[in-house]
Amino acid sequence: MCGIAGFIAGCGAADARLLAPMLARIAHRGPDGQGSFVEGPAALGHCRLAIIDPDGGAQPLYSEDENLVIVFNGEIYNYRALTTELTALGHTFATRTDTEVLLHGWEQWGRELLPRLRGMFAFALWDRRAGTLFCARDMFGIKPLYYCRCADGTLLFASEIKAFLDHPSFEKRFNAAQLPLYLSCQYSPGRDTFFAGVEKLLPGHFLEFSEGIVRTARWVQPLFLPGEAPISPAEIEAVLRGSVEAHKIADVEVAGFLSGGVDSGLITALARPARSYTIRYAEPRYDESLPARALARSLGLRNHLRCISPGEFWDAVPAVQYHMDEPLADAAAVALYFLNREAARDVKVVLSGEGADELFGGYNIYRDPFTMQWYDRLPPWLRGALGTAASLVPPGPGINFLMRRGVSLEERYFGPTALLNEWEKRRLLADYAGDGSPLYLTEALWDMTEGLDPVSRMQQIDLNLWLAGDILLKADKMSMAHGVELRVPFLDKEVFAVAAALPAAAKADARQTKLALRQAAARVLPPAAAARKKLGFPVPVRDWLRQEPYTSRVRAVFSRPAAGAFFNPRALHSMLNRHLHGGDCWRQIWCVYSFLVWYEQFFGA
Repeated sequence: MCGIAGFIAGCGAADARLLAPMLARIAHRGPDGQGSFVEGPAALGHCRLAIIDPDGGAQPLYSEDENLVIVFNGEIYNYRALTTELTALGHTFATRTDTEVLLHGWEQWGRELLPRLRGMFAFALWDRRAGTLFCARDMFGIKPLYYCRCADGTLLFASEIKAFLDHPSFEKRFNAAQLPLYLSCQYSPGRDTFFAGVEKLLPGHFLEFSEGIVRTARWVQPLFLPGEAPISPAEIEAVLRGSVEAHKIADVEVAGFLSGGVDSGLITALARPARSYTIRYAEPRYDESLPARALARSLGLRNHLRCISPGEFWDAVPAVQYHMDEPLADAAAVALYFLNREAARDVKVVLSGEGADELFGGYNIYRDPFTMQWYDRLPPWLRGALGTAASLVPPGPGINFLMRRGVSLEERYFGPTALLNEWEKRRLLADYAGDGSPLYLTEALWDMTEGLDPVSRMQQIDLNLWLAGDILLKADKMSMAHGVELRVPFLDKEVFAVAAALPAAAKADARQTKLALRQAAARVLPPAAAARKKLGFPVPVRDWLRQEPYTSRVRAVFSRPAAGAFFNPRALHSMLNRHLHGGDCWRQIWCVYSFLVWYEQFFGA
């Protein structure tokens, strides 16, 4: 795990002095060393976290004839098998690293290398003779990569946007069009970012830059194609066990993150790391540490417990938003920040349970098609009328149901945590024309899933938007903030092949989620752990917002000039007061607060 950054100069030769500040901005991603290549228009840099072949894996790495130069962030878990295959084809390896597989694989197969890779990756490869840059990102988007074509023709690329800030060709400008999308989703969805001109290389895509032209294309599209034949718990356990073993490959210790849920519990039970790490809060309602500790004891693992106090949680928010690059209103990111900081005291690599919900049907919204099915039998015009009427009043549990079931799935669903609706955005934003709905991002995904069951269709949306935009991004940024490599065994192409073929009935019903996965987990976990209800990394922000000094912290931020520039301050304070007096709008408050704290980090005076 590492950080990469670089640029291709728009004209003339690259200035080597411009690469150093780019790498300095992301030095936290690779505290074990830095390397650079500067020649002609190209400048490629690397910050290294030494995991595999610590002595021989420095980057940039060169091909045998030194024509190809690569910087790589990630891990290729089948690199040993690929090394054997490529050696048989006549290639000679100089290191024991997975990085070198990318060089020889590119020489042998070109773009066809990508589907052969089992792992997480974002890399940039420079062909010195052809003068071409090739970048690629893994199929799920586990590792991030950003790029920007500057006004002078320079192309910037990096693992984090902040690497661009000190380059003289980069003009830092706020992209206001992203704000309404963020308020709907709680993260920044799609290709664009909050920095004008900066784009994400999307999951499963590659980028080519040649003769001043940027071309991007998708190299893989994971698809849910549920079959009729049941898949046994033993088969699910076997494929997960194989993935966990692959994800344990390292020349350093591999630890685990352990909550009280089935996802991290199953990964931990299969991996049996020497130690695990758990977060807790003093508030019993939000504390998952008791079942986590009980599971650790039953597995014979050493469990490190980190209690987060309210004060340190709130104090860390600016650092969290800075490391995220774009605002994120997922309060669990702050908890993950502390969890990784605790792990960094002892280890460089941890296993975590991200991806299980998207692959195996874990979100409670996936139960929706099975609940109150009688309502769906009402005439469409009646459901539509009730939904329209409900949209005219403030949201609430019953109101949300009427709005949700008043329109088709395609017209309403864009993720498991839909946040501010159009009514709320019109009320809160200072200037909103109603053109910030994220539904345009889902159109192509609905088209490719036509005819599938509702749960599989929602999974396809979440795999492409929510997983990459929130879950994996915070996992990467919060771990790399402390020089920790976070690995996600659920997000493996072999595991996905099994999960994608699960029949609809194996995912969710009216009472439970992740049905097939829980059956597999019951083979290795205690029954209570396998059946435990999903809590989703709960954080006590709801309660803290009603306490001092945290109420005053939010009120102060809502009173600053930036709040008035983007929002209606009176509406913000009204929303906060409503929460103080028994309402439940903490997520909306946290969304606005997180944005304003982020804005101050990057665009404040």
